[in-house]
Amino acid sequence: MAKTYLIVGAGRSGIDSAKLLLQLGEDFVLFDGKTDLDTAAVCERIGKPDCRFILGALKEGDLDGIDVCVTSPGVPLFSDVLQAVAAKGIPIWSEIELAYRHDKGTVIAITGTNGKTTTTALTYAIFKAWNEHTLLVGNIEIPYTGLVLESVDGGYTVAEISSFQLETMRTVKPKVSAILNITPDHLDRHGSMDGYIAVKESITQNQDKSDFCVLNYEDDVLRGFGAKAPCNVVFFSSRRVLDEGWYYRDGAIYLCENGETTQLLRTDEVHLVGLHNFENIMAAAAMAHCAGVPLDIIRNATKQFVAVEHRIEFVREKDGVKYYNDSKGTNTDAAIKAIEAMPGPTVLIGGGYDKHADFTDWVARFPSRVKKLILLGQTAQQIAATCDKLGFSAYCFVDSLEEAVRIAHDAARSGDCVLLSPACASWGMFKNYQQRGTMFKDFVRAL
Repeated sequence: MAKTYLIVGAGRSGIDSAKLLLQLGEDFVLFDGKTDLDTAAVCERIGKPDCRFILGALKEGDLDGIDVCVTSPGVPLFSDVLQAVAAKGIPIWSEIELAYRHDKGTVIAITGTNGKTTTTALTYAIFKAWNEHTLLVGNIEIPYTGLVLESVDGGYTVAEISSFQLETMRTVKPKVSAILNITPDHLDRHGSMDGYIAVKESITQNQDKSDFCVLNYEDDVLRGFGAKAPCNVVFFSSRRVLDEGWYYRDGAIYLCENGETTQLLRTDEVHLVGLHNFENIMAAAAMAHCAGVPLDIIRNATKQFVAVEHRIEFVREKDGVKYYNDSKGTNTDAAIKAIEAMPGPTVLIGGGYDKHADFTDWVARFPSRVKKLILLGQTAQQIAATCDKLGFSAYCFVDSLEEAVRIAHDAARSGDCVLLSPACASWGMFKNYQQRGTMFKDFVRAL
């Protein structure tokens, strides 16, 4: 029996959800908070000229006849519209949940505070080298609903899943999941660190002992979670040798399984740099191995893989100075990893939208690595106050990213690095982190 869906959010995720429902012969209504939404353009993108819309706010009776709500990840559960939906007892699904119910393949799901995109892209590359019927979807900017009808029996779907998407997942049961790490992020959305941890761990909520979860042994929260996870747990470690699992030591990555140790590869054979990326490699390799991918395919695909755009992405070298774009470093933990990956003294560009983060741990890394900090955006003064508190005075303020690049160029000397790694979201000054990173690269190339 056909259902009527309320799609909350008429952006890319909502449009792809509508297109999927249209193909499935289901009825839907689109809600968007913008009263001036170009509904004709949305209808054109969906391919249905007479889509129904609710704009601005819900009115009495708008939810009558609605069976399911599919929400975009950017809409929090505490929003007025989703509170009203919940009060009516209407199920609230993520776009991930809607798509999963129509996936014919096997799902490999990845979450974590940092490293998700690189790990997901590498995991996809490995699976694609093994099985041509592999899809790449999720928080990696490819809505699951847009590709799910391409899934086939015997195929795989590699999905990056954010905490926002996990909140409204109900039946998703990955064959292999991974939680790469958990550090403070999005506390404005999840309310507390405990709430954020619980959402991340919920990726395993439907798994059982026929499934696997790959966890970072060096994350205290995840090490503890490993003892109570409902599925088989495989650990990886970047700092110690494991009796069972994956580990990094002395420039190589190893698998120890059933008392036998096998070297996967040496890290100087890959294009990814930094210890955090070696963790990403181990996580991807572990997921593939759990699914039955042969080690030689894992090895070869990893050696060929190059870094994803906007994540410690090398832009150019000018006058002996290397420029790196880490616009995807939108929290302090990611930004710390970027600083630690730099091959020389660093002129750092940081600051942006305020997600109520504490910048202490990030700033504490500056004295031995950062020769100058250039601040812009909403959090500039807050970061500067943290610098003052910790005795780091080599900072300045700018009004634009273009000005930041110009000042960084003037401050850097041969052998130095210029790094955009903001430790903050892009909202307010930029449409998204991609736009911020692209503009940075354009300004660097124009020097």
